[in-house]
Amino acid sequence: MKAFAQLVGKILEALAVLILSAMSILVFLNVVLRYGFNSSINVTEEISRFMFVWLAFLGAVLAFSENQHVRVTILTDKLSPFVAKVLSVLTDLAMLFCCYLIVDGSWTQFNLNINNLAPISGLPQGITFLASTIAGALIGVLIIARVVATIGVIAKGEAK
Repeated sequence: MKAFAQLVGKILEALAVLILSAMSILVFLNVVLRYGFNSSINVTEEISRFMFVWLAFLGAVLAFSENQHVRVTILTDKLSPFVAKVLSVLTDLAMLFCCYLIVDGSWTQFNLNINNLAPISGLPQGITFLASTIAGALIGVLIIARVVATIGVIAKGEAK
């Protein structure tokens, strides 16, 4: 299972690098065309905006998978390891509920906006909401795995 998670992480990293590279090239090309030749490619701004949304959500999944989000541990540092693990499960369950809300709401928005086309590129506007749907689902899977692992530690009595 860990090997599969690492493979998915590498795929997400490669996708993030690809998106960032494409965004950089498109924006740089547009700047050169605008200032050097007094013209531009209009579609690059819209495509870059779509890519930026996807990059932000993929980055959030990667940061969550590597436990790099900001943590406030002022309370948990003062608790016993057992109580800290129980509190960790409770906060993970609250985050899982938030992931459900994100996935449910963004899926609804995706379906509402899939037929609304962007004015320049003609791409469906729902693509941006699909990014949050996928990110919420992936983070939810990571939270479930973390809850299962934490409950296993609590059940074995290693958190005491």
